[in-house]
Amino acid sequence: QVQLVDSGGGLVQPGGSLRLSCAASGSFFSISTMGWYGQAPGKQRELIATITRAGTSNYKDSVKGRFTISIDNAKNTVYLQMNSLKPEDTAVYYCKANIRVTDGMALDEYWGQGTQVTVSS
Repeated sequence: QVQLVDSGGGLVQPGGSLRLSCAASGSFFSISTMGWYGQAPGKQRELIATITRAGTSNYKDSVKGRFTISIDNAKNTVYLQMNSLKPEDTAVYYCKANIRVTDGMALDEYWGQGTQVTVSS
């Protein structure tokens, strides 16, 4: 059974930094892409950043230059370094991974349980 466990959220002042982590565990063949999505109160979940195993990344415009996504393929872990945080970054951040459980099968989506990031003075 595949499981994603994300962590690293917390309360931080504007201008501060946080580092989120998400590790995939269980039995599977391969991971295609991992990423982070944010859901602010009363809003839909939206893409923050994604990265492929080869290291190709994609970011939401408002976080470019402030957030950096990285992946450790050996540990099946994705990170999100969040710098220069703003109050509007406040959200629950969810990790997502596209995983091929068995060789030759289609990719399935898996989600972490979410970690709260609150930016406030």
